[in-house]
Amino acid sequence: MRNWRKRLCISTALAALVAAAVIYHGQQKETVLEFGMFTGSNWDVASANSFKIIDKAIMRFEESHPNVKIHYYSGIAKEDYSEWCARKLLEGKMPDVFMILDSDFDKFTSLGVMKDLDEMMSEDAGFQKEDFFTTALNTGRRNGRQYALPYETVPTLMFVNKSLLAKERIPMPKEDWTWEDMNEICRKVTKDTDKDGLLDQFGTYNYSWRDAFYTSGGKLYDENQDQLSFTDSRVLDAIKYIKRLNDLNQGQSVTQEDFNEGRVAFMPLTFAEYRTYKTYPYRIKKYTRFQWDCITFPSGREGENISKVDALLMGINSKTKHDKLAWEFLKQLTYTEEMQMDVFLYSQGVPALKSVASSKEGANIIQEDMDEGEQVISSTLLYNVIEDGIIEPKLLQYQQVMNLADGEVSKILQENKNVDSSMKIFQRTVSKFLQQQK
Repeated sequence: MRNWRKRLCISTALAALVAAAVIYHGQQKETVLEFGMFTGSNWDVASANSFKIIDKAIMRFEESHPNVKIHYYSGIAKEDYSEWCARKLLEGKMPDVFMILDSDFDKFTSLGVMKDLDEMMSEDAGFQKEDFFTTALNTGRRNGRQYALPYETVPTLMFVNKSLLAKERIPMPKEDWTWEDMNEICRKVTKDTDKDGLLDQFGTYNYSWRDAFYTSGGKLYDENQDQLSFTDSRVLDAIKYIKRLNDLNQGQSVTQEDFNEGRVAFMPLTFAEYRTYKTYPYRIKKYTRFQWDCITFPSGREGENISKVDALLMGINSKTKHDKLAWEFLKQLTYTEEMQMDVFLYSQGVPALKSVASSKEGANIIQEDMDEGEQVISSTLLYNVIEDGIIEPKLLQYQQVMNLADGEVSKILQENKNVDSSMKIFQRTVSKFLQQQK
């Protein structure tokens, strides 16, 4: 009997030890979160620090989350990233958290690839969506639901060749300047300076009807009604305005070389380009023949001094097995002030968090890279340009129609066609196209 009890005690003790070992092993088991990212800049400018921000974020996250490891594949170029995501999706191996290209957002939301973040956002007491720029946050929305958060944002500004204006004794435009102000400046600077019979100084390069339309006061796309109206008076006004500017060139084409040589007064420029080509060493490669700066876009009769705003988005795989950890890592990248300040330090965009973008520390970081005496876009101007800016729908159908419109407007300008009648015909083409898509 005693031997039996002894054996029972030993068996019980062994079982307890085995159970404890299993529990301990389970506690120590490493959780791996997959992160999807591409190398380089989302804004197609030179970038040598694309991994630095992410590596710092991973290090901090792993330090605060024992037994969690973040894994990502390095070396995926932006131009290959969409195909890489498609392959991962087919294999059922989509990363838990991933960057989202503009061209993929509509497809991913339609296929249910990205998790609806509304519930996570509302249940997290430490998260306030109002901390983001409204425009940046809205780039990640579809049908009233939030599917992605903005990591960094980039507005488009108007380049001004200050040297050219100074030579022509024209003062710098103010922030509330208008279409008429711009047209008058373009009229004054467009001329044949060497008297060879050809114009060699111009008003604008690459300023499009879309840029003008954003400032016209109109709204081309109604998400609720799903309509695209190209016969709206403000669409027509924008095209006619571009035609007026184009007519100043007397049939000559303005080229990138004209711009690079300092012979053009105005050109749209993203903030990423502004930061890259205003700083060493990239400033020595471009736009060194003249002084330049960026301001708001001119406003139409019914519009405001606003412009397009883009954002690099990040989302969560709808099939992730680690919802809570994925949400915490997404916040680490997009919602912590320390990480968002790194956008100013190592990227060319603007942090998506309003407090960081408008901070004195952020302004100082931008100033550090500039030559002494160089003017830096004020935090107030940058804040207003982003918060009040325009975002284009990421819907594939919208982009297809807008590409068709670009072609139609180009034909109007090249062939000097009537704007009203041409766009009326084009509207019928658009309506037929939209019907076929249903």
